[in-house]
Amino acid sequence: MACYYLVISSTHLSNGHLRSIKGVFRGPLCASGGAESPVCVMNIMNKSMKKINGSANGFDQNYVSLADDLNIFYARFEAAAIDAKANANAIANAKANASGCRQEENANTENAFIISEHDVRRAFRRVNTRKAAGPDGISGRVLRACADQLAPVFTEIFNLSLTQLVIHTCFKESIIGPVPKETYPASLNNYRPVALTSVVMKCLERMVRDFIFISSLPHTLDPLQFAYRPNHSTDDAISHLLHTSLTHLDTGKGNYVKMLFVNYSSAFNTIIPFTLTTKLQHLRLSPSLCQWISNFLTSRPQAVRMGRHVSASLTLSTGAPPPGLCSEPPAVLIVYI
Repeated sequence: MACYYLVISSTHLSNGHLRSIKGVFRGPLCASGGAESPVCVMNIMNKSMKKINGSANGFDQNYVSLADDLNIFYARFEAAAIDAKANANAIANAKANASGCRQEENANTENAFIISEHDVRRAFRRVNTRKAAGPDGISGRVLRACADQLAPVFTEIFNLSLTQLVIHTCFKESIIGPVPKETYPASLNNYRPVALTSVVMKCLERMVRDFIFISSLPHTLDPLQFAYRPNHSTDDAISHLLHTSLTHLDTGKGNYVKMLFVNYSSAFNTIIPFTLTTKLQHLRLSPSLCQWISNFLTSRPQAVRMGRHVSASLTLSTGAPPPGLCSEPPAVLIVYI
């Protein structure tokens, strides 16, 4: 009697479901002598596929619910930021009314930052082709291979965005892929959000970031800022800390050192654009560029993808999606903190 095995592998199922599904197909397809009959094989396959579809449908429903719950959980800072902005606007309006004048938001739209075609071409050629494409579907492989052809087009788009102080919604959209921090996550907080954003927008963010971090912000912003600065590292921070502490201990008897270590929780998610742009203006950054950054950080569509399912989109005006303008190095995050 011939013996058949049917193996079905589905990567979107968890290991537990995969093992239980494989167990359905272990062994001969037919116990009778007609195992080689096509009719027998098709009957067994139909029954098996009905069983796997029923199991997968139940698992997919869990994905749909979890994706929506995670998207709401990741947007939990939105309400607090709206209240903070409303209070700040009320204070600003009160001061303006008291002085008898009112500053218009679009009073100064002069753009001091122009992107060249050479910069765009160089940014496209440096794209990591192993990174996943964003919601717009434009992959890094395409940008890198067609850098010469795409650079003139996107140079015009980028400069038009910087001139009009507006970023199209497709460049601000993000898809979050939750990564479990533990083998069996027990709560929503056990999923680390990993955002997929437009690769094209990442290139523009890095060019704006370099202009802000290298050309615009003062070098004396914080002399003790070691991370995310050229020719600085956390090793320098440790050396400075040890040198300062040991020097203090050696200056006299009875001296001691107390240290306080602070960790910022959800640093990127709690950035309030209004507060950030206010600090950038105090550092004499171009008002037009401050308004462009504010537009970039507000009205950002966000959704969570679990398996094949994508949650309903939420529009956020709080926080910042890494990477780009807020990481590698996080110029605006350093200013915000």
